[in-house]
Amino acid sequence: MKSTVERTMVRSDHLATIDPMIAVVWHFWLGLILLIAGVGATVNVIVGYVAKVSSLKYPNRRQRNAQK
Repeated sequence: MKSTVERTMVRSDHLATIDPMIAVVWHFWLGLILLIAGVGATVNVIVGYVAKVSSLKYPNRRQRNAQK
């Protein structure tokens, strides 16, 4: 039968291999979230720019009436 010290050593060794694995998985998901946020922000800036520029070139009815 294993002593308490031997069982603790096995558990600490087991945790020592799991901690880096959890860190890798955590960093993967964190990177994925930041990538999605960055792509979303870039798309938002591009769509906002195109909407602003095209609204000046092709005004809607309310903007046309305000110009008259």
